[in-house]
Amino acid sequence: MPILSDPVKMPRETRRRFLGALAAASVGVSFTPLASGQSDEALPNILAGVRLEPFVDPLPVPEVIQPRPDQSGVAYCRVTIAEMRRKLHRDLPPTVLWGFNESSPGPVIEAEQGRPITVDWLNRLPLRHRLLVDHNIGGAGKDVPEVRSTIHLHGGHVASDSDGYPEDWITPGQQQRTIYPNHQPAAMLWYHDHSMGITRLNAMMGLAGLYILRDPEEKQLGLPSGRFEIPLVVQDRILDARGRLAYPVSPDVNAPWVPEFFGTHILVNGTVSPYLDVEPRLYRFRMLNGSNSRVYQMALTPDVPLHQIGSDGGLLREPVARRELLIAPGERLDFVVDFYGLEGRRINLVNYGRAPYPSGGAPAPGMVMQFRVRRPLTESTGSRVLPATLAKMERIDEKTAVKTRRLVLGEVMGPDGRMQRMLLDGKRFMDPVSEDPKYGTVEIWEFLNTTIDAHPIHLHTVHFQVLDRQNFDVGRYQQKPEVAFLGSPRPAPPEEQGWKDTVICPPGQLTRIIVPFMGEPGRYVWHCHMLEHEDNEMMRPFLLRP
Repeated sequence: MPILSDPVKMPRETRRRFLGALAAASVGVSFTPLASGQSDEALPNILAGVRLEPFVDPLPVPEVIQPRPDQSGVAYCRVTIAEMRRKLHRDLPPTVLWGFNESSPGPVIEAEQGRPITVDWLNRLPLRHRLLVDHNIGGAGKDVPEVRSTIHLHGGHVASDSDGYPEDWITPGQQQRTIYPNHQPAAMLWYHDHSMGITRLNAMMGLAGLYILRDPEEKQLGLPSGRFEIPLVVQDRILDARGRLAYPVSPDVNAPWVPEFFGTHILVNGTVSPYLDVEPRLYRFRMLNGSNSRVYQMALTPDVPLHQIGSDGGLLREPVARRELLIAPGERLDFVVDFYGLEGRRINLVNYGRAPYPSGGAPAPGMVMQFRVRRPLTESTGSRVLPATLAKMERIDEKTAVKTRRLVLGEVMGPDGRMQRMLLDGKRFMDPVSEDPKYGTVEIWEFLNTTIDAHPIHLHTVHFQVLDRQNFDVGRYQQKPEVAFLGSPRPAPPEEQGWKDTVICPPGQLTRIIVPFMGEPGRYVWHCHMLEHEDNEMMRPFLLRP
C-alpha cells in the first residue's frame, strides 16, 4: 500500500525540562469537530503520523494576482479568507485547510515598485476554530472571539494601520483594508495572519501566501523569469492516515500551549515532498520558510551548482556560492540552480536536520522535493552567466548609530519544570513600550540569547543589516547578570550581508543588527518568529516616533 501501516512517531521536542510527560499525556486534536457521543479516544494520536511515498505529486505553482486599477484609478484586489478541503498527497483524502482565494498557501500577489496597491481581506472563516485555543495566553482570552484574523505583510514598509497589528483583528464577516506603498527595493515578501494569541494556530491551518515586488533594476539583470522563476513555500506538518492535520497539546488540557511544533512531513507549496520537471538551464527559486518552529538546513544531492542571490529584503550585492541553505521561520532565500548537462537526472533537495542553530533539536524529515531534469522544451536554454553585481548597497557604518539597545531573549519556567512563557528583555506584550526609536535615526540592537533555542527575531516595517555574533558564558550570566564574552565577534557571512527583516539568534550568543528606522511613524511590533514563542509573550510593541 502507498500509505505504510507502521506509524512514524512525532519527533520528541527537546525542551529537556518541559516535554518529558508530553508523549504520555497528550491527546490528538482533530480538525473535524467531535460528533455526538464521540470520545476522545476516537481522535488520532498526535504523536503518530503516516509514512508517505515522496515525489509522487507535481509541485503546485501558486496563482499570480496582479492588482488592477479600480474606478478611482488605484490598483486594487480583494482576497477572501475561507475554509476549504485540499489533498496534500496523492494517497491521502482531502484535508481541511484555511486559505486565501481557495488556495493554501495563498496566491502570489505581484506588485511594482512605486505603485501602491490596496488589498481588502474578507474574513469568511467559520465561527469556531478547528484547533484548541489556549485562553490563558495574552490576547486569546474567553472575552474575545475564537476565530479572528489580521493580515501582516511581512517585510513590507507600510503604515501602522496597514501592518496587521496583532490586536487589530477582524472576525468572520468583516473586512480588513490595507494599503501597501511598495516604496522599497524588489524582494519576495509574504503575507500571513498575525492575530494576537492564535497566530500559531492560524498558520497551522494554512494562512500564508507570497508577495513579490518587482523593480526596473532587477528586471535589467536578466535573471531567470516566467516559468523559470519558481516560488517555494516550505512548511512542516503532521498528517494521520485519514489525511487530517494534527497539532499537539500539553498534558494540561486547560493550558494546551506547547513551546514548539515539529512536523513529520515537509510540504512545499502545500504538497508533501513534490517533484518539479525542469529543463537543463538556470532556474530561480524564491524560498520561504513558512513553518511554525523548524529551522531547515538543506542541500542538493547529488551536488549541483547553487548560488544565493538574495535574502529577505531583496538582492545581495553579488551572488554567493552555497552548498547548503540555512533558513529559519520567516526568512526568505532567493537562489539560482544550474541544471545544465543533467538531462535524465533526478536531483533531491534534502533537509539534513543538523542545523548549527538547533530548532528544538528534533530530528527532521529529510526529503523536501525532487527536480527531474528533462530535455529542453524551448529552443534556447538561456544564459548560464549570473551578473557579477546584483544590487548597489552599502554597509551601514556603526558610527552613525545614535543608540545601542541590549535586549535579552529569555524563558520562564514553572515550579513543575515546565515552560510557562518566553520573554523579550523580561517584559510581556502588555507592559509599557520600551523600544521607541525616532524616525530617521540609526540604532544597533543586540539580542542576548540566554535560552537553548535559536530564535528568529523579526522587526516590522523596517529592514536591517546583520553585524556580527559572539559567544558568551551563559552559566555565568545566569548566576550574575553580566556578560563574559568567549572569543571574538564573527562578522555576518556573505549570504547575510544583504537587507534582512528576520535574523537567527543562536543560543549562547549575542547577535547584533544595525537598523535605519525610516518607516512611517506609528506603533509596530518585534518578536520571535517561532510562532509558539510569539503567541506566548515573545513579542513586544515598539513605537516609531516622529
